[in-house]
Amino acid sequence: MKNIAALVATVALAAQSASAHYIFQALSKGSGKGVVYEYVRRNSNYNSPVTDLSSPDLRCNVGGATGGNTSTLDLAAGDAFTFTLDTAVYHQGPISLYMSKAPGSAGEYDGSGDWFKINDWAPIFNGGQASWTMKDTYTFNIPSCIPSGEYLLRIQSLALHNPGGVPQFYIGCGQINLTGGGSASPSPTAKIPGAFKATDPGYTANIYNNFNSYIVPGPSVFKC
Repeated sequence: MKNIAALVATVALAAQSASAHYIFQALSKGSGKGVVYEYVRRNSNYNSPVTDLSSPDLRCNVGGATGGNTSTLDLAAGDAFTFTLDTAVYHQGPISLYMSKAPGSAGEYDGSGDWFKINDWAPIFNGGQASWTMKDTYTFNIPSCIPSGEYLLRIQSLALHNPGGVPQFYIGCGQINLTGGGSASPSPTAKIPGAFKATDPGYTANIYNNFNSYIVPGPSVFKC
């Protein structure tokens, strides 16, 4: 009986852990929820995270190195866009948005070029408590000053729920064709992998103990 009870507990724990994961699976113009995998590259690791800081999978998730059958969304500079998940973000940690200009078509681009960050949803500290933006949709605007062209638009959830363990990256890459852009050169830029270090305080943070400030890993946010 003890063995059966242990097995049931293990299965229940595994199911709970799996259900706690999530996938960025749709991208749309404006605030709509979009069509699953129409403009977002389909990953092949279901809802498992990426944890290897040296892996190219940090760019667009496992299986997302190229666009495959993914379409490219037309957006104008300054337009709002929305990423939608299969379920709301469950793990505490920052949400970040990155962009990388493709040398040609977004569908053929592997993300090995320069990336710049356009937004962080960092924790908000109030009364000794931290609150995170944990939703099933994330809406922001394309910078109005960046050049026209095709881009990878990347969203990242860095899960910090396992102090002393390895933080987890949940990633999705959309493909966009930007029109009406400007002439700014976004900076700072970073390579992925390479943007995140195991020594970054925002990567090693213990969110359960003496947690009263936080620096999101990666480059600072570019603003027009």
